Amino acid sequence: MENRARYALIGAFLLAVIGAGFTFVYWLNTAGGLGQRTHYRIAFDSPISGLLRGSAVLFNGVRVGEVTALLLDPAKPESVTAAIAIDPGAPVRADTRVGIEFQGLTGAPVVSLVGGLATSPPVSSTAGEPVLLIAEKNAGQGMGQAARDVLRRIDTVVAENAEPLRSLIGNIDKFSGALARNSDRVDGILAGLERLTGGGTKVQPHVYDLVTARTFPPLPKIPTGQLSVPEPATLSLYETEKILVRAAEGDGTTLDRGQWPDVLPKVLQARIVQSFENAGYLRVLGRGPDTVKADYQLLTELRSFQVSAGNGSNADVELGARIVDANGRIIETRVFRKTVPSKSLEGRDIAAALGEAFTQVVTELVLWTCAAL
Repeated sequence: MENRARYALIGAFLLAVIGAGFTFVYWLNTAGGLGQRTHYRIAFDSPISGLLRGSAVLFNGVRVGEVTALLLDPAKPESVTAAIAIDPGAPVRADTRVGIEFQGLTGAPVVSLVGGLATSPPVSSTAGEPVLLIAEKNAGQGMGQAARDVLRRIDTVVAENAEPLRSLIGNIDKFSGALARNSDRVDGILAGLERLTGGGTKVQPHVYDLVTARTFPPLPKIPTGQLSVPEPATLSLYETEKILVRAAEGDGTTLDRGQWPDVLPKVLQARIVQSFENAGYLRVLGRGPDTVKADYQLLTELRSFQVSAGNGSNADVELGARIVDANGRIIETRVFRKTVPSKSLEGRDIAAALGEAFTQVVTELVLWTCAAL
């Protein structure tokens, strides 16, 4: 008798545990969890494939509840109503947007709530029923269904316009055949348009250079101090590699097919330094390292470097110069100017005249600088 009573007690205990487990699971699914929940209804106007009881409900991406029921309305076969239970702290308002998102690799659907403005009024229920939220149009439509709908529309458009498309393809074939038969004429037309618009192969300008001064009279002395020659200061008119030609009435233009190898101030700086070296003064820097401190600076100002096209074409070069010591004191100042006639206004003759005038100016500049130092 004692053994039978013990077995009966154990069986009753197991049945009670199993019943309690079923009751707990049923309570979780019907009551919506362990904490307090607020219930809402959501009306969808399209199918919500894959949404199940127990699917998550997200508010701004944060899980706040789950779907507790899915209902069909016989009076509206196209719509579905979902019942949800969420945390009462979720700020659901009148302008909260309702939709469905697909998450994970499998694309599991979840109900998505997106919060509205803080100034919007909270939703309220009527007649004791849960608040009804209206989902966005086609909220339950997945990417696959959307793609199928697009392909179906494309197929409809193609089917309805089959004859015009066939005619268009035939016209394209005729047009390409006509182009092939008249390819030589088309090439001629395109070449003419290219010449008309200034395209085509551009003529490369001829590059002229300035000749350094190479012949000097015997110098009374060669300075021992270090001399720095910065770029000449000038107006923006001369900050170019173009060769300037000025008309008689004062209007300036540039030589079409001729230019210097670099912007004019850089070319002048390089040729002045080379002229000092040709005279035997080798301690001259055009642009040295910042750590090198020069004893003197030769500051130049380019005032004129052009050809004037008047009764006689003349190349005019004018250069102002100042010698400054290491303390910034001006030692000597002088202006050098030379005018040389140009044989013509051709690029070669203009560059030769400017080069000759510059050679005379830089020769006097070197001699004057060496004598002053």
